[in-house]
Amino acid sequence: MIRITRLTDYGIVLLSRFAGAEQGAVLSARELSSETGVPLPTTSKILKTLTRAGLLTSHRGTQGGYSLARPPEEVTVSDVIGALEGPIALTDCSGEADGTCDIELTCPVRTNWQRITDAIREALEAIPLTEMTVSFPFHAGTDGDPDPAVAPATPGRPTTGAALGGGGEA
Repeated sequence: MIRITRLTDYGIVLLSRFAGAEQGAVLSARELSSETGVPLPTTSKILKTLTRAGLLTSHRGTQGGYSLARPPEEVTVSDVIGALEGPIALTDCSGEADGTCDIELTCPVRTNWQRITDAIREALEAIPLTEMTVSFPFHAGTDGDPDPAVAPATPGRPTTGAALGGGGEA
């Protein structure tokens, strides 16, 4: 199974809280921890890492805390994953060739892993924090996948099965 770490999941939760706040809002680690349920030590660790990565700005003083370093619509899920986990790559060689694999240069599937990694990276780069603040209901179709026909309208996103290539009327 391919999974992001719990820290990255929590990082997206924390940054989504910033995206749902007023533009330029300064939020403390304690406030974020309380509102999101992420333990305070974990919240502090994530906020420091995101600040070092340039996604957050730290504000000192009694009214200090953290704020987004750029508008939430310009921060993508890919940015957060990159800041907390490093470059997105499904295999060691699907990012940059670095000699960690004995068969890297002659591997018959390496280019396909690179294509898959690129597709995932592009998908994650297309999802801004502002979209992560919207809750979409989960309605399983007959195949167990979410039914896109019930997702609420989001600017620039199709909302019907037909618009997504699933037949039916738009």
